[in-house]
Amino acid sequence: MAAQSTSPAEATLDLNRDEFLRRLIRELAGTLEDVVGLEEAAGFVSIVGQHIGEWMNEEYRQALASGSLSAAQVRDVLIDLKHRIQGDFYLISEDEDKLVLGNRRCPFGSKVLDRPSMCMMTSNVFGTITAENLGYAKVCLHATIAAGARECRVVVHKRHSEHADDDKGREYYKS
Repeated sequence: MAAQSTSPAEATLDLNRDEFLRRLIRELAGTLEDVVGLEEAAGFVSIVGQHIGEWMNEEYRQALASGSLSAAQVRDVLIDLKHRIQGDFYLISEDEDKLVLGNRRCPFGSKVLDRPSMCMMTSNVFGTITAENLGYAKVCLHATIAAGARECRVVVHKRHSEHADDDKGREYYKS
């Protein structure tokens, strides 16, 4: 076997900060799912997602010089923030009561596969931003890439309603 003359700095590796952080989050979520179960792991990720949602909400409010975002701004912020972190969320439909969003690319990339607890990041960020600005949100993850779907389908109820009550998801209220 011939010795390699390439130094570590010259080696071709898929190793960078983004890859490292996505893998770190995947392994943390997987460890939590294995140790405490999926529901509890989702709860832990939800807490982190709430803090991230509060931070992002404040960042957008400051950038838009607004004390509170309108329903149209909330819609645009939810899509924009995912694009900024390399997701591919898009609006499928919208009415007074809800937004229906699709997503063709998860910000976590392939690291989200078989890690459904990581989807609580999206649920809590969307729920926190929507509720803090509109007073209420219920986020329903109807399909996720993490669970093997080709695309995500996320419904964000902007008002408490009978339809929202019938839809399975997590509710969020203004703090």
